[in-house]
Amino acid sequence: MDEKLIARLESAVNRLEALASGGGRAAADGGASDPSILAFDDLMAQYFSKVSIAAEKIGGQVLQVTKIIEQAFNVQKELLINVKQTQKPDLAGLAEFLKPLNEIIMKANAMTEGRRSDFFNHLKTASDSLTAFAWIAYTGKDCGMSMPIAHVEESWQMAEFYNNKILVEYKSKDPNHIEWAKAMKELYLPGLRDYVKSHYPLGPVWSATAKATTVAPSKAPAAKTPTAPPPPPASLFSSESSQPSLSKPKEGMAAVFQEINSGKSVTAGLKKVTDDMKAKNRASRTGVVGATEKEGRISSPSFSKAGPPKLELQMGRKWVVENQIGKKNLIIDDCDAKQSVYVYGCKDSVLQIQGKVNNITVDKCNKMGVVFTDVVAACEIVNCGGVEVQCQGSAPTISVDNTAGCQLYLSKDSLGTSITTAKSSEINVLIPGAQPDGDWVSSVANEDKILPSWTTCLSITLFGPERTSLGL
Repeated sequence: MDEKLIARLESAVNRLEALASGGGRAAADGGASDPSILAFDDLMAQYFSKVSIAAEKIGGQVLQVTKIIEQAFNVQKELLINVKQTQKPDLAGLAEFLKPLNEIIMKANAMTEGRRSDFFNHLKTASDSLTAFAWIAYTGKDCGMSMPIAHVEESWQMAEFYNNKILVEYKSKDPNHIEWAKAMKELYLPGLRDYVKSHYPLGPVWSATAKATTVAPSKAPAAKTPTAPPPPPASLFSSESSQPSLSKPKEGMAAVFQEINSGKSVTAGLKKVTDDMKAKNRASRTGVVGATEKEGRISSPSFSKAGPPKLELQMGRKWVVENQIGKKNLIIDDCDAKQSVYVYGCKDSVLQIQGKVNNITVDKCNKMGVVFTDVVAACEIVNCGGVEVQCQGSAPTISVDNTAGCQLYLSKDSLGTSITTAKSSEINVLIPGAQPDGDWVSSVANEDKILPSWTTCLSITLFGPERTSLGL
């Protein structure tokens, strides 16, 4: 740390000497004489250095994504220098101005796509946190964004969902990962937040005297302004992939508002719920993930194009269940508390995990049922639709992320489970009924025992990037 302090002092001395001798070259010296740029360098030295040191110890993808974060900081610094030499642009000019930052965010997002990495939580923490840099796009209260300080805080809240998973996963494993996660939080809160609060609480200060031309930090020649101005890059304002909005159907609240604005009745197209469809009148209320489905609900096997089906133990540590379609009798019975289970790309299937495992992840599955006994760390459900998960024993944590339609069945031993959700909708949590005179059904596992019928504990619907923690 002494060497770093000496280096910072030498750098400050050099800047002061350059200022004393250069005078009018302030605009051309890379912003070295600007107090806000000097403070930005201090931010990097004080906070990012801790992230970098931890990443160097971990290596691999964590180091790779950390270098992308460093690139984003460097690009933002360059943008801040150019802001004071640029007249406030219009929407099209702003999109072009922010293009280098947008490309960095897209690069980080690309690392989270495809097959789930062992360091997925690190990658998501980094990619989601980079949306904080979009504070520089704030142009006023009518621009559709939160104010800069609030935007940084909100962006980190989205990233913290995954950062907390790192703290839980590596609590007793590797202190380097804990160090990285803690340093990441400090980088944004208080790091970037306090920097913005001190220097740009109302957004960037554009030049009032510069010519009305966009100064982009990239060396490539600026493209001609199109006739119809395009919107700002989507990935600057969302953690989702930056595909053109016209090529994707609207989702979440955007779809709701689109339907309302269309002028149609908001109840049009809804099915009437008859008495026999209500839960209290159903003949079968076992509360157990079903092993059969109506044949008509099983779609074509085109879902398996992702690869061949797998159910295997890899390296003695990880059970992999992939691309299983229409299989209702998948069973893992030879497992232990040191192993994890990763379920990926399955559809219309049911998996039973008979034994205690360390971690369970259900990723990109549709109409999938998972029944497990005990989990040591957490059960994670990500990027899924219409899944049902039943815990017959205990689970400290269950997290649901980017999922539409999830039924969670908890046993009496798992009522203390912490349930965390993000960017998900239609989540139902069911627990055994406590009424002694309630309905009773036979246990599927043992006909000698009877269990109370399942009772809906809570039903929530979330849209957008909200993050909610539920405690039963």
